[in-house]
Amino acid sequence: MSVKMGSGSLQYELVEGWEQLPAGYRHADVAGVCTDSSSNVYLFCRGDHPVMIYDREGKFLDSWGEPGSGPGQFSYRTHGIHMAKGDQLFLVDDSNHKVGKYSLDGQELFQCGPADHPSDTGGYDGRNAATVTRAGGPFNRPTNLSVAPDGDLFVSDGYGNTRIHRFDASGHLCNSFGEPGSGPGQFRVPHSVWVHTDGRIFVCDRENDRIQIFSPQGEYLTEWHDVQRPQDIFIDKDERVYVGELVWRAGMRSFRRGPIENEEPARMSIFDINGNCLLRWGSGVGPDAAAPGQFVAPHGIWVDDRGDIYMAEVTDTIGVRPGIVPEGTHTFQKFARI
Repeated sequence: MSVKMGSGSLQYELVEGWEQLPAGYRHADVAGVCTDSSSNVYLFCRGDHPVMIYDREGKFLDSWGEPGSGPGQFSYRTHGIHMAKGDQLFLVDDSNHKVGKYSLDGQELFQCGPADHPSDTGGYDGRNAATVTRAGGPFNRPTNLSVAPDGDLFVSDGYGNTRIHRFDASGHLCNSFGEPGSGPGQFRVPHSVWVHTDGRIFVCDRENDRIQIFSPQGEYLTEWHDVQRPQDIFIDKDERVYVGELVWRAGMRSFRRGPIENEEPARMSIFDINGNCLLRWGSGVGPDAAAPGQFVAPHGIWVDDRGDIYMAEVTDTIGVRPGIVPEGTHTFQKFARI
């Protein structure tokens, strides 16, 4: 039985079994996803094969970044991936504090800022965002990247910091903005960023349960509250805004909303450019999140030129290790637009 969602002009069907994973390969978590101009799909994974490449139909093509393979090596905390025009590929490695540009076959072209040494943000303990007490320079566990229309690079920095850094197209730092907190222009885990074609900067301010929007110069404009722990964001050519949203467990605490009394399931939401919700799905609570078409831990999202949605999930980290869903639960799903 097929799994479908949506209505009218926004309808999708889960493509079950899309990923034709080679024998002996696995990925406990898939941190991010993007597509190139040939419609090939790039998964940024946590495991022995960090970058895995498929064609549009899910046929495996290649992998790279394996341990011992040279400068393209990555930590287990692979985190963000972005494909800009001209097949410019950028990868963000959380625990290596590393942001770089790569060729499609895995050659590192340059790094943005220093790598391997976290900036001083006041004693981040590796778990609690409240222990980030001041903003710092690049990087302290960066999370994702987006490329502006003029070629500038915007990096969300991320777990151990509360900043958005702007680099030029060659990777030289231009400026940064943001500080710890829940007020306008402040962040608690800026988990992803997207630069719209008009230059506005959309930031997933995850632990504040909001998306903040800034001018091209980094000036606060407005924020959306109809989101839940936003993990990643994508804006398509028709100005639809796709957001993957992480689960809240009962007993956790939002910096903006306060204590969470009941589990709020992970979900996928589509908005218009003004923040009006057009479609939303994901209602699996606890073990039910493992069902096809439901979500355990949305982490990376991409939409291809046909309007198909690719969702990467960090299922092992959020669902398997805590004992909520069984090992083998989906870590990647494709939803074809119909």
